[in-house]
Amino acid sequence: MIHDLTEGKAQSVLWRFTIPLFISVIFQQLYNIADSVIAGKFAGEDALAAVGASYPITMIFMAVAVGSNIGCSVIISQLFGAKRYEEMKTAISTTLVTAFGISALLTGAGLLGSAAMMRMINTPDNIFADGDLYLKIYIGGFAFLFLYNVATGIFTSLGDSKTPLYFLIGSSLGNIVLDYIFVADFHWGVAGVAWATFLAQGIACVLALYTVLKRLKTIKTEKNWKLFSGSMLKKISIVAIPSILQQSFISIGNIFIQSLINSFGSSVIAGYSAAVKLNTFTITSFTTLGNGTSSFTAQNLGAGKTERIREGFVASVKMAFLIAVPFFIAFFFFGEGMLSMFMGSESKEAMETGVEFLRIVSPFYLVISLKLIADGVLRGSGAMKMFMICTFSDLILRVALSYVLAGSMGTFGIWLSWPIGWVVGTVFSLVFYKSGKWKKQFAS
Repeated sequence: MIHDLTEGKAQSVLWRFTIPLFISVIFQQLYNIADSVIAGKFAGEDALAAVGASYPITMIFMAVAVGSNIGCSVIISQLFGAKRYEEMKTAISTTLVTAFGISALLTGAGLLGSAAMMRMINTPDNIFADGDLYLKIYIGGFAFLFLYNVATGIFTSLGDSKTPLYFLIGSSLGNIVLDYIFVADFHWGVAGVAWATFLAQGIACVLALYTVLKRLKTIKTEKNWKLFSGSMLKKISIVAIPSILQQSFISIGNIFIQSLINSFGSSVIAGYSAAVKLNTFTITSFTTLGNGTSSFTAQNLGAGKTERIREGFVASVKMAFLIAVPFFIAFFFFGEGMLSMFMGSESKEAMETGVEFLRIVSPFYLVISLKLIADGVLRGSGAMKMFMICTFSDLILRVALSYVLAGSMGTFGIWLSWPIGWVVGTVFSLVFYKSGKWKKQFAS
């Protein structure tokens, strides 16, 4: 249901809103992890490496979807908080029309260029064919992924974090079941993993879009709203394009890092692929809390209640710390047990690689959680220049250090670049948040 985030005690309102979002992350990451677990256990180490090798490329497509989600949700949240419902409906319909067009273009380009992208990242020959096949099927379902993410952004903009949760639970469980059937029973290998995601995401997308359109009919407006507005698209783009660029550059940076890792062989790729899936679970949890903070910030800024935003920031940080500590304990002290879900005892080098990665990055989860919550406030207020500086300082430093340190320290140096980049980026984020300049971003 639709909820106003501008009324009630800030911490209670924000926690009720973000807890379903966090549960959504759990289910989303469960089926991402299930892809790798089932591929590794039932199709072998090379299959796990093939799925992992294509992962950074799939994240570029995901970046467009997530960036669009963020762009539309910030503007819609601000308009909803200001009770400008005609403009809000115009923003929603403009976003959906644009998303249909962009997803069609990117799907065509991705299918044509998948093999070239796999070669670009130095994918080893023994996993190239499987990696390319997985990528093609994934890209074929990109329209479902894109439109589902946009629909999720619309729900959260309206203060509804439960409806996306229900869709995601169904999609995740369906994906896991199909993964098992296609890979363990039908022996389709990495193609089975990809088709499971394609079908589960497609069903969730159709149901989510139907529910969005049905929900909009319950919001009454005095004036007519436009199906598409160029001026509204411009407003959305001001937030969406930097968000897409931010997400895309992160993915491109990960491609450079993946290319570097690929030079160490398929065992290292498999170990890194498993460990980074666990790490992504944690980071996505913090990012989701940041997205919840963005919606809270946008609605309250639109309503002119800036004093509630600092209260929301503190509440989000408390929740992030409650999440960060268990992840740190699990990955630092019990990393080998966690990684054993993905691989057997014969994968010794892969296991050592994954454990080393997790022990280096997990102690810094408290640091990166602070950054992503502060970024949520900056993004929710529309302070995109500040937001971009914070993101790129982390990313550029992380990629550059990976290449510099890999020469003398091997994979240990690559893993070390993560916490260094996080610390620098967090300093920028907190400085910009403390400045308070983000309060002036929303024009009524």
